[in-house]
Amino acid sequence: MELKSILDKLGIAPIDLIRKNEAIWKENFKGKTLSDKELVSAMIAYPKLMERPIVVSGEKAVIGRPAEKIKTLF
Repeated sequence: MELKSILDKLGIAPIDLIRKNEAIWKENFKGKTLSDKELVSAMIAYPKLMERPIVVSGEKAVIGRPAEKIKTLF
């Protein structure tokens, strides 16, 4: 699964990639106890839930906010 690979490269848990202020999160998932697998499935079903942009270079990845974080890959 590509998203799982990206999470591994980011070195974060799925919940840390979720945009918790997004309406989709608030309406469908907020307050629920979800497993990592369920969180990944939610992000696949609703890509808008993911923090972005995500920049991947080799075996490393960063969330590109702020943009200066991207420099850490190079």
